[in-house]
Amino acid sequence: MRLISGRALVTGGSRGIGRAVALKLAAEGADVVISYHKNVKAAQAVVKEISDLGRRSNAIQADTSSALDVERLVGQTEKFLGGITILVNNAGVLKRTPFLDLTETEWDTIVDTNLKGYFLVGQAVARCIVSRHSIGTIINVSSAGQAVAAPNLTHYCVAKAGVEMLTKQMALELAPYRIRVNAIAPGLIETDMNRDDIANPEFRNRRLSRIPLGKIGVPEDVVSAIAFLASESESRLVTGTSIYIDGGQTIWGA
Repeated sequence: MRLISGRALVTGGSRGIGRAVALKLAAEGADVVISYHKNVKAAQAVVKEISDLGRRSNAIQADTSSALDVERLVGQTEKFLGGITILVNNAGVLKRTPFLDLTETEWDTIVDTNLKGYFLVGQAVARCIVSRHSIGTIINVSSAGQAVAAPNLTHYCVAKAGVEMLTKQMALELAPYRIRVNAIAPGLIETDMNRDDIANPEFRNRRLSRIPLGKIGVPEDVVSAIAFLASESESRLVTGTSIYIDGGQTIWGA
């Protein structure tokens, strides 16, 4: 229970990594609000699971690539929780498209959600923490794709590379306000976004051949790192860094 009195916002918390993170933070003692884009039923199920753990929870619909939605999301979360101390930027989208077939619309969709959304939510939450003269921590869920290229993922990898530098810039500029900012960079983690790809033997074997540990992860493999980064007592000197949780994928890529 290392996050007792923690008040967390997890974007994209209705499924996959976001859901696992929300449940982990709650199990560690934090009250948790999640945002979701479309699936209200899945979001409500997560809220119930958190409530069953004895923590306060709520789900708020929002498109994190929209400044107006983000303003409403953060405002409602602040009111519900009485202030945010932990932000996990997780909302993201994934689509595999060859570079020559990329459209401007698809590029904008991926980059706006996976990078611009992190900036918008991160800035809004940081402003709230600063205005309260409080302390806080922000964790950006990035990807091993921030460091290595991947076929048919130009827009995704470019956005995640941006998240790495955004994390460093935020950490640098927010340190005087006692806000730590870090990222986790998962490798191949099976979620509903990539489950069909992983079920394809050719895709699965090709990806496994580039992972030294030879393992495909699950969302629960990343949550302990986030709980560590969220804990002021355990990671008070950690800021501006990325923790790779990728089975060694980036060793091979480098």
